[in-house]
Amino acid sequence: MAIYDISVPLVDGMPIYPGDPDLQIQDWKALSKGDPANVSFLHFGAHTGTHVDAPAHFIEGAAPIESLPLDVLIGEAQVIEVPVDAASIDQAFVNERYSRGTSRVLFKTRNSAFWKSGESNFHRDFCYLELAAAEQLVANKVRLVGIDYLSIEKFHNEGHPTHLSLLSHGVVIVEGLNLSDVSPGKYELICLPLRIRGGKGDGAPARVVLRTLGD
Repeated sequence: MAIYDISVPLVDGMPIYPGDPDLQIQDWKALSKGDPANVSFLHFGAHTGTHVDAPAHFIEGAAPIESLPLDVLIGEAQVIEVPVDAASIDQAFVNERYSRGTSRVLFKTRNSAFWKSGESNFHRDFCYLELAAAEQLVANKVRLVGIDYLSIEKFHNEGHPTHLSLLSHGVVIVEGLNLSDVSPGKYELICLPLRIRGGKGDGAPARVVLRTLGD
């Protein structure tokens, strides 16, 4: 059984969505300085790197990250590969590639190459999910949608309609995946965001892995 870690490492200088807090990892205590233990200080936003969006991210009073059901975050998922020349994922493509009855869908696009190259710059021209495609996934009763960059929405899309279409129907969004080494097909998804109870509950970083199905 092969296991693929599709989360991106948290490291100083990694791409951050414009306007979000910068990532800082600092020594709070250090053995080399005579302290009794190494203790790191972490400073970053809830939507840094690989992370999960809860409905509370865009909807006031909606479900926070801690309330997301584990049976949505763990289970069979379909990885769908998008052509490298695609600027976006449209409804026709979803209708063509989506396997009916699948509850969790992860889109592997040209975005994964951004992570594999180790670039620190944020790419504004990332491949995204169009509103009509999101609505089609909702109609197909998909419960979780993932994509391989820091937003599932077109950069600076006014009103955030793709997010709202998914989150208002309770669809969990996973962003910042790296699917470079994963072939299209069916896998077991294990996606566990940090159990953050304080704050707005808008989201949390996550460690996300895929396991091949069967023996």
